[in-house]
This record gives sequence, C-alpha cells and structure tokens, in this order.
Amino acid sequence: DDHRWAERIAVLLWAISGSLFVAMAIPATRDVIDAFDEWVYDLTYPIKWGPLTAVSYGMAFLGSAMFIWPFRVVVTVFLYVKRSRAALSAWILAILFSEPLIGTLKAAYGRPRPPVALVDEVTGSFPSGHAVAGAATAIALVIVLVHPGPARRNLEIAAAGFALLMAGTRVYLGAHWLTDVFAGVALGAACAIGAAAVVHRVIRAREPSL
Repeated sequence: DDHRWAERIAVLLWAISGSLFVAMAIPATRDVIDAFDEWVYDLTYPIKWGPLTAVSYGMAFLGSAMFIWPFRVVVTVFLYVKRSRAALSAWILAILFSEPLIGTLKAAYGRPRPPVALVDEVTGSFPSGHAVAGAATAIALVIVLVHPGPARRNLEIAAAGFALLMAGTRVYLGAHWLTDVFAGVALGAACAIGAAAVVHRVIRAREPSL
C-alpha cells in the first residue's frame, strides 16, 4: 500500500541481482562464482529422490512458456473484465519489465549450463528464465488480486516461497547453477514489486487533480 517502501524493496532486489550481473561480467569474480557453483552442483546433483523429482518436473512445467503464457493471458483478461485499471497496469508492467530481460541477459552472458541434467535446455544458463518468470508472476499475481493488509503479506510470503521452490528445483534438475536462480528470483521479484510501485506512485500523483 506504500509505494515508497515498495520502491525501496525493489531497489534492494535490483541491487542484489545487479551485483551478480556485474560479478558475472568480470572474469576474476566470474571464476570464483563458477567454482562455487560447480562445488554446489557436485554436492547436490547426485542426490535424487523420486517424489522430489516428480515435484521438480511439475514445477518445470509451471514455469514453462507452455503454461505461463496462457496463464498470464487468463489473468490479463480477468483484470480487464473487472475494469481494474491499476491492477491490470501493474500486472502488464511486471511482465514487460521482466520478460524481455530473460532472453537479452542469457544471450549477453552466454553461460553454459551444468554438464548433466534431468531436462534438456538449449538457451544460456544465466539468469534462470524459470526463476525470473516464476517470481515475477507469482508475486505480481498476489499484488494485483489481493487488497493490502495481513492477508496480502502472508500470500506474498507464500509467493516468494513458491519462487524459491521453483528456483531450487531448477538446481535439483541440473538445469541451472545456483547463482542463475538466485539472480533470477531477485530480478523477477524486483520487477513485480517495482511495477506495482510505479503504478501506485502515478495514481497518488494524479489524486489531487481528480
């Protein structure tokens, strides 16, 4: 409900993800990150459990273009029918802020994916598109559908938990390195919260003239 706090949170998340983008662009720090990610991969990838693997495949589908784009269209139509202009604007902006960055950043960094995975992927590894889209969509969904208050806060925490679960399953499947998903969640969350803050600020700025 307070765009100033939302802006601060969004800036903090942008700073977290941005610091990783900068570190990945510097050869010396990228080597350190690569070594850390390889250590995490070697430690975690051999650990596999049937039920968790099934959940991970399910999360992979929820974050895929095959599911997430039809879902976004349904939410967009719903908000349009409700004539909720502010919510619709925040929802669309969250998508417009986050989605173009995925392909652009993947192409710019060209980071190879882990050597062995349970899923086949052809695009670059950094950042994780599933993590960006999952965080942006889940958090924006709560913001646009739930009124400010304790219920929204609780659901925002649940949405953040969903985004982290999505990120964790990408590492579990061997589709991404740990820093790929960490940067992706921070970036997606920053886009969702930042979009809502921008819309809220515009509405507040217009109120005296209404």
